[in-house]
Amino acid sequence: MKSPIFPRLNPKLKWRRRILRLLGAGALAAVLGWFVLPFAVSLPAGLLENPASSPVLLDRHGTPILHLALPDSTHAAAVSLDEIPADLIACTLAAEDKRFRSHGGVDLLATMRAARDRVVYRGVSGASTITQQLVKISSPPAKRVPLTKLREVLAARHLEMTWSKDRILTAYLNRLDYGNLRIGAAEAARFYFQKPLGDLSLAECALLAGLPQGPSHLNPLRHPKRAISRRNFVLQRLAANGQADTARIAAAMAEPLTLRPLVEKQPAPWLAQIQNPTLQIQTTLDLPLQNDLQAIVREETAKLKAANLRHAAVVVIDNPTGEILALVSSADWDDPRGGQMNGALIPRSPGSTLKPFMYLLAMERNHRIPSSILADIPSPFRTPQGLDLPENYDRGYRGPVTLRTALACSLNVPALRELNFLGGPKPLYELLENLGITTLDADPNLYGLGLTLGNAPVRLLELTNAYATLARQGLYFPPVLFPGKPPEPRSLFDSRSAYLIADILSDADARAPSFQPGGPLDFPFKCAVKTGTSSDFHDNWCIGFTPRFTIGVWAGNFEQQPMKGLSGIAGAGPIFHRAMLRLHRDIKPTWFERSNGLIDITIDPRNGKLVPADAKSARQDLAAQDQLPPFATPADYDTSGKSLLDPTYAGWFASSHNLRRNELALDPATPAREPLRIISPADNATFLLDPEIPSGSDKLRPVTNLPGTARWQSATLRIEPGTPEPIIHLTAGTHIVTATDPATGEIHTLTLRVKSL
Repeated sequence: MKSPIFPRLNPKLKWRRRILRLLGAGALAAVLGWFVLPFAVSLPAGLLENPASSPVLLDRHGTPILHLALPDSTHAAAVSLDEIPADLIACTLAAEDKRFRSHGGVDLLATMRAARDRVVYRGVSGASTITQQLVKISSPPAKRVPLTKLREVLAARHLEMTWSKDRILTAYLNRLDYGNLRIGAAEAARFYFQKPLGDLSLAECALLAGLPQGPSHLNPLRHPKRAISRRNFVLQRLAANGQADTARIAAAMAEPLTLRPLVEKQPAPWLAQIQNPTLQIQTTLDLPLQNDLQAIVREETAKLKAANLRHAAVVVIDNPTGEILALVSSADWDDPRGGQMNGALIPRSPGSTLKPFMYLLAMERNHRIPSSILADIPSPFRTPQGLDLPENYDRGYRGPVTLRTALACSLNVPALRELNFLGGPKPLYELLENLGITTLDADPNLYGLGLTLGNAPVRLLELTNAYATLARQGLYFPPVLFPGKPPEPRSLFDSRSAYLIADILSDADARAPSFQPGGPLDFPFKCAVKTGTSSDFHDNWCIGFTPRFTIGVWAGNFEQQPMKGLSGIAGAGPIFHRAMLRLHRDIKPTWFERSNGLIDITIDPRNGKLVPADAKSARQDLAAQDQLPPFATPADYDTSGKSLLDPTYAGWFASSHNLRRNELALDPATPAREPLRIISPADNATFLLDPEIPSGSDKLRPVTNLPGTARWQSATLRIEPGTPEPIIHLTAGTHIVTATDPATGEIHTLTLRVKSL
């Protein structure tokens, strides 16, 4: 019986309702899948960060010096969409995703076409949109399985619903791999064409747009025909889309492929060693100066290849600020024999370049002035290895010389004697440490007096800055490569001493006896300069300054091979000369204002005493008003006008080294300028008599600082007169020997122990 209240439904209506419910559920699922489900998939972390850009190091004017590689060895440069030319955008869309502006992250038409091709033609055609590709290249590598593809689709939808099309396109173009380790369109344009993006032609835009499909397969440097074919395909697609007129397309397809691959020849390649720089970091370097000095180093070292000189390094410091204006690390960065070592930072033996700091100490502690007389005579010194008799570079000795001459001519013996009077190496060691020299060992006694001759390795950068401290009249602060807060200066020595050292180092007349005029140390303006040569010609140095600039030059071979007789003036000197002229090419050279209290004096350089301006041997010099030398008197000369010497010079005066007999005379009655010191033998020394030694082991010749002056006596040993010192004949037993200083009457007593084998 049919119920009037619940009539039966027509079976056809039931199916319709079921279909409608299914359609509704499907529509709901589609809506949820299209608009809601994508938010269940997070965006790749790589998209939430700014696109990578290679750090760029800039010079002081903002000019790029070096584009550093990223940790994965790629180079990248991110730009805004406004900087990307419309042609490159159009070509990229034509090549990769022509419906980019209209789809929602997934191109359904392209997806259906790809599915058809897979089923019907059993082929593969791309269906990934730019948004999907962006998700893929921003995600960690993953296996290409359906789940990965689904995740990328959902992430692409998520991205489309949260980012604008322009933002997506910008992110994509800044992350694309264009081959040859170049990421992003801007870096690709720089590498392939050495052009900014805005200067690219349509053909060049099409070439770049085609590369991401297969960066290695289409590499235009290796496979230009493939790259051109791909370029023309992109142009054809662009024409089919109606986005460029026929004439432009035809001209672009006919344009020859003209690549200008970037060769990363950088003027300061050592900068790449900087750790974790920011995106753009400005340095204090002056790029034009850096380039010029690199060329100078290359040219000058090439001239001296026959002398086995291959490398050199240069540091230029702006004295008022401490900023490093240029730093050349080596003559040839590509030299397989150490070219990529930084000569400015490698410790090397500095030769005589430390002498100015020792003489500065002598001025401040020994009360020396430039006209003070120093003894350049044979002077033995006791060392841990035994007796040492140092020589000057020319193996000669000049007798009495002024401090000005000793420093300007770089004499070794007066420098050693003066450091000895300072009490040994410790004062110089401490000053060098305060000047920023960080390469010294903990114990200054390890160097001995040889510290002033350069037996401690130093770095060119640190030593150049030490000279800049001289130029700043005693104010020290560390060198600066990156602009920032100026360092707090420390005053290390008196400005008058610094001025006097600078005056000596700029005195061409004073150095003329050792350095021929007209060489690389002479300039058309005043310039303080000092050379140095290490033992066996392993290292050349030339360092100097004007009030504005300090330049340090090292020349040599990184593998420690010696040069062939090449001194600092011949090796490093020409580089220094050209560098100093280059620095003052556009900046007028000046000189220091004379420090308060310094006055002109007239002295006799044979004895350092004041003489009238019209005196025969008069020479001009400088001294502080409170440190004037005494006036010369007739007692300082013999009847013929020769300057009299005290017994300190007796041994030298009688030797073949004395070439000054026409101007000097010896006065044995004059008290010696320095007290008698017994250098050898040491007190309580023990000697062994060996009858098998042919020359005899029973003869001892003592050594003093005043050869031929002391009176030797012993109650138990026979002492035979000799020149310059007597001979002591040893016998077994314990003996007392005395040496009396005739000038002072002081008696020095030695105990000698002699044993027979």
